[in-house]
Amino acid sequence: MIKRLLIAIVLLAVLAAGVVGFNMFRDQAIENFFANMPVATVTVSTVEVKPESWTPSIDAIGTVNAIRGVDLTVETTGIVKELHFSANQRVEQGEVLVQLDDAVQRADLFAARTQADLDKQALDRAIELQQRGVGSTVSLQAAEAAAAASGAQAEKLEAVLQQKQLRAPFAGTVGIPRVDIGQYLSPGTSVVTLQDLETMRADFTVPEQRLSQLSIGQPVRLTVDGDDNELTGEIVGIDPKVDPSSRLVSVRAAIENPDERLTPGQFARIYVDMPQEDDVIALPQTAVVTSLYGDYVYVARKPEAEGDEQAEAEGQEQPEGEEQAEAEGEEEKLEARQVFVTVGRRSGSQVEIVSGLEGGEMVVTAGQNRLNNGTPVAIDNTIDPAGQADTQAASK
Repeated sequence: MIKRLLIAIVLLAVLAAGVVGFNMFRDQAIENFFANMPVATVTVSTVEVKPESWTPSIDAIGTVNAIRGVDLTVETTGIVKELHFSANQRVEQGEVLVQLDDAVQRADLFAARTQADLDKQALDRAIELQQRGVGSTVSLQAAEAAAAASGAQAEKLEAVLQQKQLRAPFAGTVGIPRVDIGQYLSPGTSVVTLQDLETMRADFTVPEQRLSQLSIGQPVRLTVDGDDNELTGEIVGIDPKVDPSSRLVSVRAAIENPDERLTPGQFARIYVDMPQEDDVIALPQTAVVTSLYGDYVYVARKPEAEGDEQAEAEGQEQPEGEEQAEAEGEEEKLEARQVFVTVGRRSGSQVEIVSGLEGGEMVVTAGQNRLNNGTPVAIDNTIDPAGQADTQAASK
């Protein structure tokens, strides 16, 4: 019985030792496999760092409105008798748009004009009698007062009659009628909107730090959703007061709209162009990665060969054929290196690099999310999001 127990114990110990040994062997094999496994080459797109001319701009968002635009209302009560316009019609200044029922006012005006004519005739007789010496001064003065009063009454009723007509205060395009024939209107009722679409204005705000960079007459560019073409204009107004709650200053720009591509109320992106600067290093914003430790980029560089450096330090010379073969072999062999940079101003898809990079370096613009220091990279610029964005911006 004891012999069987000892045999069982020995077999159990051998089995446990085998399991432990197998696990240790497996873990070591996995560790060796991953330690010796080559790092996969990552395909990236790059851009060469070089000083160039750069036109910075102040980017803002705003709202487009007509340079002159109002919602027309009537001045007095009445029933709509005639509509002299249709939707989206071009009207001239002073053109009658709406005619209210004015029969009573016309009758009152006719009576007032008749009375004015009668008082004028009485005044003429009083003047003639005064010249003959048979009329008194009191009668002449009474006739003059009556003639003046009746004339003023006629002018008043004529003004009241004109209030029964809604006229265009300026030339422009009318919108959809908001009233119908036979409808009773009261003062303040909106009848139709009138917009002068030839020249538009764009109202936007900029931070107070940029206020000193703005001036009247400064050129601006504008784009709206659904239209890739840019419209140009200039700044016509800068609010002298900064909003203390938001620290923003209001700016207004006049935009030419010959084809009526802009519509009042549209959301717009506005770019205020600044003077051109030379020898500025600018990169696509997609190249810069922001982290808690600062902004950095990945640069594609040739890997550092420790053996070659040691050989060069010891003064050893390699045969010419080997050097050429090495150079040919390393032409396509590049690795990613993380470089921290200091960024400056941003304009459109570009960002200014103040320090950290030198001319001639190849900066990765796409594929950074798969990179680490020393990751082998292969450059393929056939698909470059940053380049496509720049091309689209240049074609606008």
